[in-house]
Amino acid sequence: MTDTTSAKLTRNAVFLVLVASLGYFVDIYDLLVFSIVRKASLHDIGVADADILAKGQFIINVQMFGLLLGGLLWGIIGDKMGRIKVLFGSILLYSIANFANAFVTDVNTYAIIRFIAGIGLAGELGAGITLVTETLSKEKRGYGTMIVAVIGLFGAAAAYAVAKNGWQHAYMVGGGLGIVLLLLRVGTFESGMFKNVQESKVSKGDFFMLFTSGERFKKYLYCILIGAPLWYVVGVLVTLSPEFGKALGATEPLSAGEGVLYTYIGIAIGDIFAGLLAQVTKSRKLTMAVFLILSVVSAFTYLGSKGITHDKFVWICFFMGCTVGYWATFVTIAAEQFGTNIRSTVTTTVPNFVRGSLIPINIAFNAFVVHYGMVTSGYIMMVILTLISLFSLSQLRETFGKDLNYVEEEAGIS
Repeated sequence: MTDTTSAKLTRNAVFLVLVASLGYFVDIYDLLVFSIVRKASLHDIGVADADILAKGQFIINVQMFGLLLGGLLWGIIGDKMGRIKVLFGSILLYSIANFANAFVTDVNTYAIIRFIAGIGLAGELGAGITLVTETLSKEKRGYGTMIVAVIGLFGAAAAYAVAKNGWQHAYMVGGGLGIVLLLLRVGTFESGMFKNVQESKVSKGDFFMLFTSGERFKKYLYCILIGAPLWYVVGVLVTLSPEFGKALGATEPLSAGEGVLYTYIGIAIGDIFAGLLAQVTKSRKLTMAVFLILSVVSAFTYLGSKGITHDKFVWICFFMGCTVGYWATFVTIAAEQFGTNIRSTVTTTVPNFVRGSLIPINIAFNAFVVHYGMVTSGYIMMVILTLISLFSLSQLRETFGKDLNYVEEEAGIS
């Protein structure tokens, strides 16, 4: 390989990481904008204060169902037709949906459009991480996915800042950012590993391959379960912070939007430390275990804060964010567990199934609340989810430095 060719490949890889990072930035912005503007937007379209919690959970559940469906759809398309096509299609869909969200006037329309946005948002992260892991060397791909996550997670900060100018403005800006990103995507290139597999006769994007082998199915399920506590922290403990604040006797109403902002700043910083820890220890499993245990400590600190003040809430959200800052590590583990012919399917569906797990998590949490109240239910759910995640992590193989240029065979694991 000539120096000129090597330099070109390096520039292409750097550009790919940059574009994937900006894509995840917009993805997080659009994904969390509802959590940030939930109360204001529902109030403006005529929802009574007493119904905001129930209507908000209904809309977020519908959005998460869209993520589940979209994760499956875009994952299969990514393995059959290419990762780039997923990036273009998903961005276009969620950009249009976010523009439309600025003009809703009733709950049902709001939910339908968030469902469509959820389908679109499902494709961005998985396709981006798949491209990065398949393009960078096995020694450097951990740094690449870390950069994608860190830059991307600051989309939460942007959403919070823009939302101060009104919830409709926040949705329109989200749609506009997506269109700008679409123009940047024109310069991206397809994964070399995908091109090699595309020319072969091996089955590609077959979601059911994950169920034809017991070992492969269990591995897939474990990849999903190790990420559930993160989304519980964001989707329940922080998103429902106004309600938790009342239960804890907060000195003033807690803001979910502000909580999301500082949680995601923490997640971005946590992702840096998680990425570096994985590189130093050469173990993604050890990194995940450390962060899962720390996340229990942070959640218990939050739930035990009687008479919580605004400043303490902000710092605890930041702390919780740091301790669940394993998103990039978790998605990279999923990408490294499977062959190129179903890698996009796995890497796209796993994070979206984790996001979609908020539906059963909400159902279980609400069932506990009826009997034990907000705070005790918060403890119970965190313990259950963490124990499940630690067990699932123990069942997965270490993948740090694993060669990813292989395929999954029809009859079993390659």
